[in-house]
Amino acid sequence: MRPKNGRRGMGNPYDDDDDFDSPEYVEMKTRPKMELWDRIKFLLILGILFLFLTVGASSANPLMSTWQSIIHEANAAWWLVLLFAIEGIRQLHYLVAEQSPEWNTFFSQVLSSGVQRRSANMNDWTKYRMSRALKYIGVLAILDIFLAAHYHLSVFTALFQAPAALASSMPLVLQLAFGFVFVILQFVGLFWFLSKGGVDVYFPGDVKTRFSDVWGQDAVLERIKENIIFLKDPDAIEEKGGYVPGGILLWGPPGTGKTLMAEAVAGETENPFVFVDPGAFINMFMGVGVMKVKGLFRKLRRLAVRYGGVVVFFDEADSLGSRGSLSGVQGNASNRHSFSSHVTACNGSSYLSPASLAEVLRSYQGDSIADQPDSRGRLSRFIAGAGGMGGGGMGGSGTLQALLTEISGLKKPRGFFNRTVRRAFGLKPKDPPKYRMLIMMATNMPESLDEALLRPGRIDRIYRVGYPSKVGRIRTYKGYLEKVNHELTEDEIDRLATITPYATGATIKDLVNESLIISIRDGRDSITWRDVVRAKQLKEFGPPDDVEYIERDRHAVAIHEACHAVAAVKIRQHLTIDIATIEKGSNFLGLVASIPPEDQFTRWRSEYEADIMVSLASLVGERMFFDGDNSSGVSGDLESATTVATLMEGYWGMGSTISSHAISQKSGTGSARPGGKGSGRREGKDLPVMLGDRIEAKLDELYRRVRILLEDNRDKVFSVAHALEAYKTVTGEDITAIIEGRRGPLLDGSVYGDSAFIAKLEHYHNAVLAAHRDHRTPDVSLPMPPNTAALISGDSTLLVQDFALDVVAPMTKPEEA
Repeated sequence: MRPKNGRRGMGNPYDDDDDFDSPEYVEMKTRPKMELWDRIKFLLILGILFLFLTVGASSANPLMSTWQSIIHEANAAWWLVLLFAIEGIRQLHYLVAEQSPEWNTFFSQVLSSGVQRRSANMNDWTKYRMSRALKYIGVLAILDIFLAAHYHLSVFTALFQAPAALASSMPLVLQLAFGFVFVILQFVGLFWFLSKGGVDVYFPGDVKTRFSDVWGQDAVLERIKENIIFLKDPDAIEEKGGYVPGGILLWGPPGTGKTLMAEAVAGETENPFVFVDPGAFINMFMGVGVMKVKGLFRKLRRLAVRYGGVVVFFDEADSLGSRGSLSGVQGNASNRHSFSSHVTACNGSSYLSPASLAEVLRSYQGDSIADQPDSRGRLSRFIAGAGGMGGGGMGGSGTLQALLTEISGLKKPRGFFNRTVRRAFGLKPKDPPKYRMLIMMATNMPESLDEALLRPGRIDRIYRVGYPSKVGRIRTYKGYLEKVNHELTEDEIDRLATITPYATGATIKDLVNESLIISIRDGRDSITWRDVVRAKQLKEFGPPDDVEYIERDRHAVAIHEACHAVAAVKIRQHLTIDIATIEKGSNFLGLVASIPPEDQFTRWRSEYEADIMVSLASLVGERMFFDGDNSSGVSGDLESATTVATLMEGYWGMGSTISSHAISQKSGTGSARPGGKGSGRREGKDLPVMLGDRIEAKLDELYRRVRILLEDNRDKVFSVAHALEAYKTVTGEDITAIIEGRRGPLLDGSVYGDSAFIAKLEHYHNAVLAAHRDHRTPDVSLPMPPNTAALISGDSTLLVQDFALDVVAPMTKPEEA
């Protein structure tokens, strides 16, 4: 016989396959173990029946004790005790068979072999019907015996007493059923009420927005139109063996027109449009979200059958589609560093190019934001399912799974009659119809969506709705300006699109509206270029703080920003100055903001070096103009310069070495710390090998170049600083005009070509420098050009009034410059 464990191995005499075919071989194995419920269920039923009989006997004779009642019913209902004993012996047999393969083999092969041979001739369906009939007969027999004992009748007539017993117990049964149904209805009503809301249905003609109202996103709009065509005429693609794309995801920065496109779809399509609120599936009770999902898709199927198709739009889909199973940990706002230190300083990020500013932000926020939008909101990489929203607020377990199943799960037959009644009569249910649904989703956080939601079959097309190009911005500006009165020329609209490189449809609409408000405030009903410039400054920088600098601080801040401005104009070609101001803001004393004149997608070493030099210009200028002294306001500039220099030297291959510092650190072949493991020092006196040394050498080299530049343009620094002290806020074109000594759009920079006036500015600076040393008020006031009005470009009386020099009571609103 085979060993007890039933296995073959080395030294086992039954390893030979022929041994298993011999008639003497009988495989020995134990009976499969039963679950606890299967083992005790019949014993439990018989025990409950005996308990009922005992309680009945006690009720009939209150003088009997509990033990006497048990003895009495054991004698009277001996058949119940016998059944209990038989079931106990059966379970004991099963227990022994589960432990002993010899007993199980003996019982199955010897004692019950005849029954098994007879049952082997029957098919499975016959066996199932016979077992079911035997179960029904057993239940009726037990019920008959119970009724006979309870009513003291013969077992042959007791079963006919069952209808009367049921009728007599109906009041109690109905009372219990009413209480049960009442409780259930309360919960059903509560959950039904909670499952409503958050879904709005718009029928054809309800929405007035059209595709012609969406500007600046023509490429994406054409793709969406294509989906609408396939929804209206599905045979155009299905006859050729394809299928209609059923899902669209629109992702991109906020305000780029994703929801507006959905509104246009609602206005253009001839099908119902269902708008799902972002918080529709967020609930306090688990399971309500699943009910909402199923209720939503029942409604969608009804609309699709009735109207031939339906469009559903999930706004802010990042709140719907993340289970968090693939999520990482995103940067927390509390861990984000500010550019400025604890003291109020120069806004060290305002003049950086977007790419440099993005890298500075990344250095403070860590690798966890590698796939998040950069400083201008653009997504650098899109990896589905890699975000970290930790569940996405789906409002309970199973809600997202229900959404995924409803979008692409099995389609069951439609209707109660079709599913139940036809099946009860043995008829095959009708196949479900083809539900024409177009699912649209919009989000600015695509990395937080679940990977399963984005697979083809659920979301077939994914479109990035990014920042409009310059052509798109011009079209958008024209579209919104056509709705108001304005005096802007084509060149001014083109110029406005240039100086707002990352404007979205929402920000453009807001800018035009703010310009209209400014014009109405001034008593006009037509927007001018001056209104647009003021509105732009107000939106970007906010209203200035209502404070006044002491004179030596005002001059120091003006020199600081003038150095930035002169360096930016002389060195940097990939950016132009948008605005310069010394109006104190919420977290800066002054700033020089720059913008890219064109859409550029590659960055070069020379451009990053120019960014660093513009950052260092404030430190160089303060030390040069204040006898080696400098303020804490350069802290943000130094942080920005050091960050970009570190990335150039260690990561981007823009330094004196080629290897990547990140890989060297991981592999242990390099170190930025002297004496570190595998520091990898190279021979050569002229090549500092440590990363910190190389960064310092790069900054020192650029520092010296900036110093030479500012020394050669000392008079330009004084000129720009004078304009900032006089006007507080100066546009970038006027800054360039002042440096080049020509007439600008608003200011005439040619007055700074007078050497006598420059000498007065030098004398004023020396007086402020002496006051700075002694912490006192300067002896002289800010000098004026020979012809004060000549500083204003043009003959406009309004401009002269707005820009008249008033050193004692300077303007307090930078947007008015």
